[in-house]
Amino acid sequence: MDHAVETEELTRVFGPLVAVDRLTLTVRRPEILGLVGPDGAGKTTTLRMLAGILPPTSGRARVLGLPLPEQAEKIKARIGYMPQRFSLYADLTVEENLAFFAEIYQVPRPEREQRMEELLQFARLVAFRKRPAGYLSGGMKQKLALACTLIHRPELLLLDEPTTGVDPVARREFWSILYHLLAQGRTILVSTPYMDEAERCNRVAFLSRGRLLQVGTPAELKAAYPHEILEVRARPQEEAAARAREVHGVLDVQTFGEALHLVVEEAQAVQEAVRSALKVAGLTLLQLRPIPPTMEDVFMALLGRAGANVPKGEKDDGTAALT
Repeated sequence: MDHAVETEELTRVFGPLVAVDRLTLTVRRPEILGLVGPDGAGKTTTLRMLAGILPPTSGRARVLGLPLPEQAEKIKARIGYMPQRFSLYADLTVEENLAFFAEIYQVPRPEREQRMEELLQFARLVAFRKRPAGYLSGGMKQKLALACTLIHRPELLLLDEPTTGVDPVARREFWSILYHLLAQGRTILVSTPYMDEAERCNRVAFLSRGRLLQVGTPAELKAAYPHEILEVRARPQEEAAARAREVHGVLDVQTFGEALHLVVEEAQAVQEAVRSALKVAGLTLLQLRPIPPTMEDVFMALLGRAGANVPKGEKDDGTAALT
């Protein structure tokens, strides 16, 4: 199978910190592979090494068939790298930013106007072409950054948390654009802390503390989940969580917005015991049902197996994310 990226024991050390720890990973052509994990997992360092910006401490990598770091400059000409803080020029208009990056990437002049027009249409920015980039919304800035990254027709895209801080509607629109790129044959390696975005990837690589925990399709990862899940909605939630933890057969309790996820060995055997415990405590039970595991359930199980302890939180839009 043709691989856009191949790494073997790829490692990056900063003093006493091992940011990426012996990463062995392949990215197929074409696919969207998500690097998923909390801050400090090694996502950004991995992308910077694959972009040829940061040399590895040890290990090997090939990008588009070329070895790193030996062929870093040739690789840079064939990839598009979008860091977390993409450097748009706030005083330049949308089309002036595109023209600037076309010059940086040495896009032949006869092709520039056509290419810029295609990208304005593709990113749905035609109506904003004369607007200074500094006056765009967060979602439009990210779409412009992606358009600038695409100006030289890269074969591989490396996107570092491109939708962090963007509203839910703009995030969905951004992912719609990524799917169009995939349909055109592009390969995309995208890092994200969002579990709903992990679901949208062809394959997911879960990272924690620089180490690869597991790789697979969302369906494969959920099918391999070793336990069952009971979803509980009860009031007050905090006391319900405490009571549920006391029930025999409940292995863990996680908070998901207004719901609790109870990790259990057998949902049917534990369900009535949980119901009884909440009733005895005088709590209001709104819902109790078995559900399939989510990607966050899978990730938390992998963390437990690896002996890691990473807190999780909720973003303002209610989307489960790692923090």
